[in-house]
Amino acid sequence: MTDTRLPAAFADLERFASTWCLPTEHQRYDQRLASAMPELTEFYEATFPRYGDARKHLDTFPLQQLPERETNLLHLLYSFITVSLAIDMWQQPGVIDSGNACYYRSVEPAP
Repeated sequence: MTDTRLPAAFADLERFASTWCLPTEHQRYDQRLASAMPELTEFYEATFPRYGDARKHLDTFPLQQLPERETNLLHLLYSFITVSLAIDMWQQPGVIDSGNACYYRSVEPAP
């Protein structure tokens, strides 16, 4: 039996789960900065067409009571949003002309 992190309907995104199902914004941002553009592009292009379906799937659950696989899917979508800025706006992992731009929250949004 394989160890899956995402709901079965999103098995096509499972290859990204170990890298992008990250629970904090800080981790997602650090992963974006540590990734090369081809990796970011592959993740973006695979996830973009599934985003709407994933949101609809997650909307069938109460937000504060997401099962583990759905929580992972939500984290994957959060990572997609973080990566989309690098793809759509800057064409590089970091923010253009920002030096060492970093942001850190003292409290993460839930879930």
